[in-house]
Amino acid sequence: MTNSNTVRRKSSRTPLAITIGVLVVLLIAFFVFASVYSEVLWFEQLGFLNVLLTQWFASAGFFVAGFIAMAVPVWLSIEIAYRRRPVYARLSSQLDRYQEIIEPLRRLLTFGVPALLGLFAGISTATRWQTTMLYVNSTPTGTVDPQFGLDISFFLFELPFYQAVIGLFSAIILLSAIAALLTSYVYGSISVAKRELRVAKAARIQLAILGAVYIALQGVSIWVDQFATLTSASGLMTGADYADVNAKIPGLQILSVVAILVALLFVVTAFTGRWRLPVVGTALLVVTGLVLSMGYPWVVQRFVVAPSERSLEAPYIARNIDMTREAYGVANVQEIPYNATTDATPGALRADAETTASIRIIDPALVTASFAQLEQFKQYYSFPAELDVDRYQIDGKSQDSVVAVRELNQAGIGSSQSWYNNTVVYTHGYGLVAAYGTENSTDGQPVFLEAGIPTSGSLGTFEPRVYFGEKSPQYSIVGGAAGSSPVELDYPAAGDTNQQTYTTFAGDGGPKLDNIFKRLVYALKFQSEEIILSDAVSNDSQILYDRDPRTRVAKVAPYLTLDSDPYPSVVDGKMVWIIDGYTTSQNYPYSRVESLSAAISDSATTSSTFAIDNVNYIRNSVKATVDAYDGKVTLYAWDENDAVLKTWQKIYPANTKPMSEMSGDLLSHVRYPADLFKAQRAILGQYHVTDAGSFYSRDDAWITPNNPTAVDTSVFQPPYYLTMQAPGQDAPAYSIYSTFIPDATGTNSRNVLTGYLVADSDAGSTAGKPSAGYGTLRLLTLPKDVTVPGPGQVQNNFNADPNVSKELNLLSQGSTNVLKGNLLTLPVGGGLLYVQPVYVQSTGNTSYPLLKKILVAFGDKIAFQDTLPQALDVLFGGNSGVGTPTKATDTPSTDTGTTTTTPNAALNAALQDAKSAIADREAARIAGDWTAFGAADARLTAALDRALAASM
Repeated sequence: MTNSNTVRRKSSRTPLAITIGVLVVLLIAFFVFASVYSEVLWFEQLGFLNVLLTQWFASAGFFVAGFIAMAVPVWLSIEIAYRRRPVYARLSSQLDRYQEIIEPLRRLLTFGVPALLGLFAGISTATRWQTTMLYVNSTPTGTVDPQFGLDISFFLFELPFYQAVIGLFSAIILLSAIAALLTSYVYGSISVAKRELRVAKAARIQLAILGAVYIALQGVSIWVDQFATLTSASGLMTGADYADVNAKIPGLQILSVVAILVALLFVVTAFTGRWRLPVVGTALLVVTGLVLSMGYPWVVQRFVVAPSERSLEAPYIARNIDMTREAYGVANVQEIPYNATTDATPGALRADAETTASIRIIDPALVTASFAQLEQFKQYYSFPAELDVDRYQIDGKSQDSVVAVRELNQAGIGSSQSWYNNTVVYTHGYGLVAAYGTENSTDGQPVFLEAGIPTSGSLGTFEPRVYFGEKSPQYSIVGGAAGSSPVELDYPAAGDTNQQTYTTFAGDGGPKLDNIFKRLVYALKFQSEEIILSDAVSNDSQILYDRDPRTRVAKVAPYLTLDSDPYPSVVDGKMVWIIDGYTTSQNYPYSRVESLSAAISDSATTSSTFAIDNVNYIRNSVKATVDAYDGKVTLYAWDENDAVLKTWQKIYPANTKPMSEMSGDLLSHVRYPADLFKAQRAILGQYHVTDAGSFYSRDDAWITPNNPTAVDTSVFQPPYYLTMQAPGQDAPAYSIYSTFIPDATGTNSRNVLTGYLVADSDAGSTAGKPSAGYGTLRLLTLPKDVTVPGPGQVQNNFNADPNVSKELNLLSQGSTNVLKGNLLTLPVGGGLLYVQPVYVQSTGNTSYPLLKKILVAFGDKIAFQDTLPQALDVLFGGNSGVGTPTKATDTPSTDTGTTTTTPNAALNAALQDAKSAIADREAARIAGDWTAFGAADARLTAALDRALAASM
């Protein structure tokens, strides 16, 4: 009775367990489906569904192909070995036990092992579908390599495919051979009796054929390896050197032929049954491989190349130089000798008046707090830590500007945070704030050319709402108030009124939640049941997510490496994010491999992650825009001659628009990308040398100087965007520049300028066609017999100057801090001019930096004044040639030192009083006379106030 009840209870639990299991599986499946379907909706709404489907179908197709390619041969190998087993084989007791264990599981193992191996192979091939697609759609470059005379496309697209295919089929044949060997052994086709190996005829033929195919594949692999020498890095350079060309490559060719001959010996064995020849041949192949691929090249390198390395390697170094410069787009850099003077003569800047008038004195890395205090308005708005630099046509003149988007910061909502507020009410930022880069107010504040809420200024009428930005919320639900009262907070009240302005999103920015099924999908995706339950969600609602501009471009153009710094611009009445996209490769022959993350790392960009970090080829092939209002992504083919982009365009047809469709307004805001420029400057630090002998000796290697104004002075100085007229240019142009100093360490390090790299970043404003000068690289090389101070040395001169340091110490007394802005370098006046803004900021919670002083240097002379024209006039003997002469009270100092600061009687008197008060206060402290201490402290405060007023 007990047993019957137990059985009945167990049987009654079985359907329940099955039901629960089915429900769990269905729930997991629906979660997976929700994730997949939401991706389909996102890509479909954006108009790039073909990108997602291409990836899915290609991955699925290559998974199936990889699964079949592995599973079928392994299964066939096991099946043949089993079916051809000897029926009356005499087995050992040990093999009998093996068969007893395996036989019940034989069918499972026969299909399960190949299926498991096929699964791994399928996953591997699915992740490499791009390699095959690039091979199938490869586009010739029109350039050939210097060793084999093959088009560069062979190395970019074909060689990786051949290597992957050979690797896959080698693994398939090897695993098939192992499966056949084990099956044959277990079922008696292979046996060892009295130290004698016996192999049945069927097993012999099968294993010999598999061995022949495997060795033949290794022969093909060895033949292909000779081409890979052109992309391998040795200690001296990337690419085949003397030992590779004269020893390793011929050795690989011979070894490949030997491998094919050994493969034929295996075929012979399949018919003759004699294993001695293939075994000896295989041993010979291994020994020959060691000799030809390692031993002989080592001997040539050690005894032929090493004694005469400079002369023997010269032709191959020249290849490396030429191909590296071509791969990084610096082959046509204009090298201009610049005989820089260090004498600041009167009127020296007269010919460069336009450049000096365009010098940016507003540091985008320091004025974030100024923007926040003056233009944030509410805590739920924010500005980025470092602002961007752009330019606009103001009154018919190009004006460098410091710009930032007023983005939404939901953390500032405080105690009002709720799902409703975070998702439905606080949905977007508002407005672009822009300040003149060359101006500041009398009290040191930025001068805005576009500001306020509602936004107003010189940029005309444009859509100010920012639903898609770098700091946008994870997701928002918008547009649901169509036909009813708006609920999305547009912007706060102006002035002292409490009235808020609300809006309803009217664009097409995200998938519509027009049925309960879609709401359920997104409720699961974002783990939020309110999406289903809230009455704020209607059939008119749209859900916005994946809102970061880089994220959106990365998803629709997965083949691009994106610049680390998207920047906002007002273009054609819209606010858009402009993002530079690069096509990259690490397979360009003879080109040096560079870590992209290391190349772009400096004080402005501390870290960035790239899908492919080590590259030796890069092109700015695409300019992308993301509409800040509706998130629309537009891709423009910028480098229409790039073979890599052309190949991807075949894979993703119609996703990129031609450059001819770019408007003139958009072109006027396109710039030469910073990350590409950084990679190029990293290359040109060594590859500005085109002489193989000098390159070998590294006697003229350069490096980017460290940023002397950064908190961590061990990081590189970033490049800066400025409007300037560099030598070789006919007129000032928006440009990006960087400097070089000698690449030396320890006591040999010299912080003197050796080079100045500038790229024309002005694409003009003619629709569909960039200006002829855009992208031109100019490298100013300074003479070795003239010492031009580098940024670090100039900053030291600023810090060490007694008059400057005295005023800086004065400005930093009490509750204020002195902040030194970006140290800019400009090739003007026949030399190099350094300009650095100096900000003062109090330590209060609501304080922000105020631009109070300008430091300038030319050669060893420096000046420190309230405005840039004053500082330049002082520096150049009262007549810089860019402004009116200084007043009589502002004439240069007659001190015999190099400083040309201006004497100020009131300032000196105040400083003397402050010095006396400090001494009296210290004496009172030591004596314990706190009454006298308080009186001295009051005198000190008063003296500092007078000194500060006198210095303004």
